[in-house]
Amino acid sequence: MAKFASDAVLDALLDKVATGVTLTVCSAQPTSYAEATSTYKLADVTIDGSDFTKNDGDVSGRKVTVAEQEDVDVDSTGTATHVAICDGSVLLYVTTCTSQALTSGNTVTVPAWDIEVADPS
Repeated sequence: MAKFASDAVLDALLDKVATGVTLTVCSAQPTSYAEATSTYKLADVTIDGSDFTKNDGDVSGRKVTVAEQEDVDVDSTGTATHVAICDGSVLLYVTTCTSQALTSGNTVTVPAWDIEVADPS
């Protein structure tokens, strides 16, 4: 029996992620809003709906591309290992990033990246 999910279903998940208003660079994997926006936060930037672009997935399904964030002020010194997206009170999505030492007072650029949801198989 074949499996199927409408693009509308996959887009709904991606639309929720696109409600994010803050992108944070973190020193460890956050599992809560507080960890993403305080405990592990090294840098943060305000984002909005214009920072997200939906398209067909690279292999199947759908994806949303999160726009590059240039020259984000680094608030705390540490090693960046994760990037998180939060709305006003909820941790929405976390991914890994290339490990990089950051120093307070400098800036960091987060390159564009994709969140991809594959078609059921």
